[in-house]
Amino acid sequence: MDFDIVIVGGGLAGLSLAVALRQARLSVALVEGRAPARPAGWDARIYAVSPANVAFLEQIGAWRHLDAARLCPIEAMMVRGDAGGRLDFTAYDAGVDALAWIAEASAMQCELWESAKRQANVTLFCPASPQALAFEPERAILTLADGRALRARLVVAADGADSWTRQAAGIEARFQPYGQHGLVANFECARPHRNAAFQWFRADGVLAYLPLPGEAISIVWSTPEAHCRELLDLAPAEFCRRVEQAGDHTLGELRLATPPAAFPLRLMRAPRSIAPRLALIGDAAHTIHPLSGHGINLGFQDARALARMLAAKPEHVDCGEPAFLRAYERARREDVVALQTVTDGLQRLFAPTSPLLSRLRNLGLNLTNGVPVVKNLLVRYALES
Repeated sequence: MDFDIVIVGGGLAGLSLAVALRQARLSVALVEGRAPARPAGWDARIYAVSPANVAFLEQIGAWRHLDAARLCPIEAMMVRGDAGGRLDFTAYDAGVDALAWIAEASAMQCELWESAKRQANVTLFCPASPQALAFEPERAILTLADGRALRARLVVAADGADSWTRQAAGIEARFQPYGQHGLVANFECARPHRNAAFQWFRADGVLAYLPLPGEAISIVWSTPEAHCRELLDLAPAEFCRRVEQAGDHTLGELRLATPPAAFPLRLMRAPRSIAPRLALIGDAAHTIHPLSGHGINLGFQDARALARMLAAKPEHVDCGEPAFLRAYERARREDVVALQTVTDGLQRLFAPTSPLLSRLRNLGLNLTNGVPVVKNLLVRYALES
């Protein structure tokens, strides 16, 4: 079977790329092992989607179909250091409606999946798994486990940090484990969060409260593996008490709404995000520490940039040729490297170290908080990423 583009991976990055190509004169195949599904209650996988990516999802027709009752704007962000440092942002001061929007991963994925199913230029192969990948001068050939061969001018790896596609293409990524896990859970809270997000840089990691609709929050606690295991072993009431204490009782008593879950944290850098007839997007191309909340936003931006280039290219231009793909790599390199460097640096800066460094980093937060020009630059970068 012949296509212009084969996308391997039906997560948010791969699906958003496929849907963004709905008006392009390109035939697209999307290979995924399992169709997305919604959990019975709230999804434990919650993302803070930047305004730039809300606009992208609106442009491709997905955002407007999400249930508004399950979306929540972040109108303020309160950051606290481990020794009195603070940094506060508000949407009002930035002149925008929201600093970001909280949305469930499964809701976005299911909506994008349904959109892709309706697209005339998209063929879904699901359930399906890749078995072999070969590159020829004029095309790439992806062979599925059931023996079907998909031939395309361009293969897009969107199959996550442990990407089979990236490895099959011979691109060896560099992984840097943080020795931490990201613990996630949802809670009902006694006090209203007023659409504010909170983040604490603590001796035991970084804890974030993200607002959900109503009087509920989702947390991400990036903490050392041993501490994470200790928290997961607690009874629900004691786990709630520990999260309350870690968040300075900011939202009062917490009641567990979804069971806690955890995943290992690691930085992943790929030496390149393209090869002849191959492009990497999303976590297949890069991962970052979740303290910035920008992992999914980088993936959406990859999809947006590549879709824009593919839709605008003249018909005589081969989308799998190195010259075309180098333009995509250049377009994304600066943002990715900058965000990886900043988040990795912050994680190291706030890791338990000497009292002197603790005073310096908290002083830095306070100084930034007192300089509106610097704060506005940080906010503008976050809004546009």
